[in-house]
Amino acid sequence: MTDDVLDYSRPGPFTRFDDSQLPLLEGLTEDPVGVCAAVQSLVIQPADAVAAGVPESRVAEKNIRSVNELITALTALNPAALHQPRTPETRVIGTCRHFATIACAVLRARGIASRARCGFGTYFLENRGVDHWITEYWDDDQNRWVRVDTEHLGKNYVDRPDDLAPGEFLTGGEAWIRYRSGVIDPYMFGVAGTDHAWGPHEISGNAVRDLAALCKRETLNWDEWGRMTAAYEGKTGPDYDQLIDGVADACAKDDPQTLTRLFGHEDLAVPRHLFA
Repeated sequence: MTDDVLDYSRPGPFTRFDDSQLPLLEGLTEDPVGVCAAVQSLVIQPADAVAAGVPESRVAEKNIRSVNELITALTALNPAALHQPRTPETRVIGTCRHFATIACAVLRARGIASRARCGFGTYFLENRGVDHWITEYWDDDQNRWVRVDTEHLGKNYVDRPDDLAPGEFLTGGEAWIRYRSGVIDPYMFGVAGTDHAWGPHEISGNAVRDLAALCKRETLNWDEWGRMTAAYEGKTGPDYDQLIDGVADACAKDDPQTLTRLFGHEDLAVPRHLFA
């Protein structure tokens, strides 16, 4: 991996549209938040899909990683351009990761620097950080990354889902730094709807996924590699915690050389079988 791979205005392996799909983007607004809003009608959460009468056989769509394959599945249900709203049963089934990553792909196709980020929303459950993905885009006028909760635009979880305030969303690395500094209780961070998926291992897992996303490898929420599984099973120790310290620091510095160097570590690089 070289530094130019981290040009966030260009697509990565999971955020590339096929040439035949590019006409589907015509009609979408140039406004980054408007793009995120349009993506809301392209994806539906698995539970919502089942409730809407979508056959359970389609729930496997949530395992699709690449945007071009997601769009293929979407247009098989409805071939309309992406700015056209879809009814629930004609949306592709996915998670917060899919909302965030499709928006990221569209923005990159427009030449707008964008990233999907993996971490925790602190606004879903009181005093808890819930596993979540958001989109961020670079605003030249403000000289900063703007964080957008693509899935929840128009909802009242926060005042500005189009420009999340500091602390409303914590990347995996940001949550890890707070945990290691004693600022947060790690057992208040995890996956909603579960009893077991809370604690330091959930934070470290999202820190590794966020590093991968910063290196333009937007994996699925549940993808595991390196020593992540061992961490979930409580089989890692101080050496792994120190590795995650380095991950969190690299993501905070947001320096391409630091990110790409660390991403080359054998415990952190996304294995090829996850690109299938």
